[in-house]
Amino acid sequence: MAKKGAKQAGPARPGGRQVIATNRKARHNYTILDTYEAGIALVGTEVKSLREGHASLTDAFATIDDGEVWLRNLHIPEYHHGTWTNHAPRRNRKLLLHRRQIDQLTGKLRDGNLTLVPLSLYFSEGKVKVELALARGKQAHDKRQDLAKRDAEREITRALGRRAKGMR
Repeated sequence: MAKKGAKQAGPARPGGRQVIATNRKARHNYTILDTYEAGIALVGTEVKSLREGHASLTDAFATIDDGEVWLRNLHIPEYHHGTWTNHAPRRNRKLLLHRRQIDQLTGKLRDGNLTLVPLSLYFSEGKVKVELALARGKQAHDKRQDLAKRDAEREITRALGRRAKGMR
């Protein structure tokens, strides 16, 4: 018998992930070399706004300043029930990574023509996480080659499906 007012557990999600926002253009505009999961330092009204499913990673990127990783241009709209304690929608937010990971990223960013791009924002076990990618920008011809390759693979799978059904 559950106590009065006690919350009951909701349906279990596979992997414990509840995706809030994704950066769909990132995989088109960048070649993803490596991914990292980072925590993010937020204020209360930001978390409440994220729980309602509001966020945009469209122009977001990450930088390393003085040994700290910062997420810039992430848009989390103001919480509509908030008062004067509401947050600024596009403020810089600190990402939480291990020192070893930050040092590794600093070395890789200094070496090549690479950038840090957020791929998705999600809840994992009640905490907001960011999937951060170490990426290299694609040229226009690389994007066209990827699109052509994807179309060719799609056509192959369609042909195999038709053949398996005995249509041709």
